[in-house]
Amino acid sequence: MTGAMGNLLEVRGLRTVFDTRAGEVRAVDGVDLDVRPGECLGVVGESGSGKSVTFASVMGLVRSPGRIEEGAIRFEGRDLRALSQKELRRIRGRHIAMTMQDALTALNPALTVGEQILEVLYAHDETLPSGGRARTEAARKKAVEMLTLVGIPSADERLRYYPHEFSGGMRQRIMIAIALACRPKLLIADEPTTALDVTIQAQVLELIADIRTRLGMSVVLITHDLGVVSEYCDRVMVLYAGQVVEEGPTAAVIGDPRHPYTKGLLRSIPRLSLRGQPIEPIEGQVPDLIGLPPQCRFYSRCRERIDACLQPIAMREIGAARRARCIRLEEETRP
Repeated sequence: MTGAMGNLLEVRGLRTVFDTRAGEVRAVDGVDLDVRPGECLGVVGESGSGKSVTFASVMGLVRSPGRIEEGAIRFEGRDLRALSQKELRRIRGRHIAMTMQDALTALNPALTVGEQILEVLYAHDETLPSGGRARTEAARKKAVEMLTLVGIPSADERLRYYPHEFSGGMRQRIMIAIALACRPKLLIADEPTTALDVTIQAQVLELIADIRTRLGMSVVLITHDLGVVSEYCDRVMVLYAGQVVEEGPTAAVIGDPRHPYTKGLLRSIPRLSLRGQPIEPIEGQVPDLIGLPPQCRFYSRCRERIDACLQPIAMREIGAARRARCIRLEEETRP
């Protein structure tokens, strides 16, 4: 784990639970993470691994029956958990922005896209004139600039359109424009290519990468696709059943995965370099997060399990920049 110096976002010991009739669901259980200025962090894992809940917790968007049980969340050194809702709203949208998985349901169908961008600008952009026609014109000009930035043609005219009048790829671009309206320092992109065809997926990801470079912002890219991570992310964090199981520079993790779950994810995706090699899905399912036994959470699906895995497993450092949660690392002797 990187030290505290210079990190934009730091999360330590985050535990987020949901109280249900069946019991307490530990959706996020002891997650530590850092996001550095200007970098792209990829967060991968199957559905139910805790990716979205982790960053909903960072944004202060977890609502009943969910709650943050413990943990520290610091952005630019400020403790977000100690802030009031009013203070948190000043940061959310202005300094940290998040795009949701499905643009059609995330956008308000009753408002034009222009109204939705203006709403963010009026709430968070302190550079706008204080009132009157000048404020409206300045905000509208910025809205046009944002739609142009994300590649929406005829942006001035399109401000008057409703979300359903755009294609899926265009709606995703509009949601990115809304998130970037106040030029945040951190963009959390939660499955930004869900339900899009392959060509449009590539366009959206290239757009995020290009804007990241131009604005110098940090990006957290939440996805289930290690292929996307290998192309766009500087570092990768692998989540499984609410815990981080591996983390490190993307090239190192993809080239030499150290946790059996990461290895399984890589075996389950097609790669041109391994043409002719069969794709091997990971057998079994993510475990029920209610009343988990104190053992490796990947135990029941792991090809490499041993009896010693039936105990709590801590993260282990692998050099200066990598770590993984596997007891077999103790057995390895590497130069």
